[in-house]
Amino acid sequence: MKSLSLTARLSLLISTTVLLVMILTGMALYQSLAQQISVRDDAALLNRMDQIRTLLLNEDVLELIHTKPRLFANMLGNTESLLVLRFPGQPPLIEVNPGKATIPDIPAVPAQQPLALKNVRHELARDGTPFISASALAKTRNGPGEVEIITGRLMTERTSTLAGYRHQMLLLIIVATAIAALSVAFLTRRGLRPLHRLAQETAAIDVRHLAWRIRLHHVPRALLALVAAFNQMLDRLETSFQQLSQVSADMAHDLRTPIANLLGQTEVALTQNRSLKYYETLLGSNFEELLRLSRMIDSMLFLAQAQDASQAIHCEHVNLVTVLPPLADYFKGPAEERQLTVVYPTEGTLWADGDLLRRVLANLLANAIRFAQSGSTIRVIVQTQREGVTLSVENHGDTIAAAQQARIFDRFYRVDASRHDSATGSGLGLSIVRSIMQLHHGHCAVKSQDRLTRFTLFFPSPETP
Repeated sequence: MKSLSLTARLSLLISTTVLLVMILTGMALYQSLAQQISVRDDAALLNRMDQIRTLLLNEDVLELIHTKPRLFANMLGNTESLLVLRFPGQPPLIEVNPGKATIPDIPAVPAQQPLALKNVRHELARDGTPFISASALAKTRNGPGEVEIITGRLMTERTSTLAGYRHQMLLLIIVATAIAALSVAFLTRRGLRPLHRLAQETAAIDVRHLAWRIRLHHVPRALLALVAAFNQMLDRLETSFQQLSQVSADMAHDLRTPIANLLGQTEVALTQNRSLKYYETLLGSNFEELLRLSRMIDSMLFLAQAQDASQAIHCEHVNLVTVLPPLADYFKGPAEERQLTVVYPTEGTLWADGDLLRRVLANLLANAIRFAQSGSTIRVIVQTQREGVTLSVENHGDTIAAAQQARIFDRFYRVDASRHDSATGSGLGLSIVRSIMQLHHGHCAVKSQDRLTRFTLFFPSPETP
């Protein structure tokens, strides 16, 4: 079954709420009206009995009955009332009962006692119509004793009034619910127009139009935060797609060169028979190209794994004495070829993964040796603070422009493409440095001015949240 739209859901929910409120309100009003009518009818019945009491006290009851028998019928006012006057235990002196109602057998209120609403008896007639009655004794002026007054009334008018009220209330509830449903549907549809416009603008954004943004001038205040967050997400997506496109282009360029070399050299070798030495040289050249391709693939795989948030590293307190001297020995040959000196501290401890620490320092040292000025000094500096440890690798050489410093850690980005040697680098070394620092919840930075370039790594202490 197809799910209901938001407009239909809101209309159904609010209409149901209005219906329930109207029903409860109608029931409360009905009960209040019924109670007020009942009190009014009871008071009218008692008031009539008080009038008869007063009449009997001031007139000769027997003479009234004989001379003015219709007086008592006129006091009742309609054909649904009952009046019986009698001496207790004797036949009625007068009985006005046009409706042939059963004379109730109820205790009489003493003559000296005032009448109260509690003295009215409520019951149902044979046809189910409410019937109220009361009985009281009254003193007479010249009579032989007290007269018992029994009066009652069939509440047909009350029943009809309440039935009409119920019908009107039911009609009102139906009409009010229908009006509420239509109004809510109209207002909800009107209120959701910004969401429909937002959906249309969002649907128009695809890979070819990532630069589009949702306009804010027609967005309600309640949706501004949502739209702003969505536009920020589009900014990040656009940046990611641009970086992905750039990485793909750079990767294709870097892979094309060694593959073209392999194809060209192999094609030339296959044109005619060659000497054994030629084939050995060709295999050696192919091996270098394949080795470079293998290193590039390994680096890409490492970067992909490093971006996985679930990638676990094994940090421990690493003594730099066990890391820096072996690395200096490893790079001693390339450094001596360019008359470079590598200076490093002989003490220091930081919280890191030992293997990843060696890799990040090896990348920075290799980068420094490649671009340092011949005959200069490469320094490794350690600074320990309470928040963590800062490692810096600095070398003298060409200054890196500020615009290039902002992108130097991007994949396949090279500061100077003319200085790039495809056999020695892939443009991924500094990207690996940044990924390793992210795994350590640290950060990396570069600063280059006055022909001095410094790469800085910050490793937070284990106590730093």
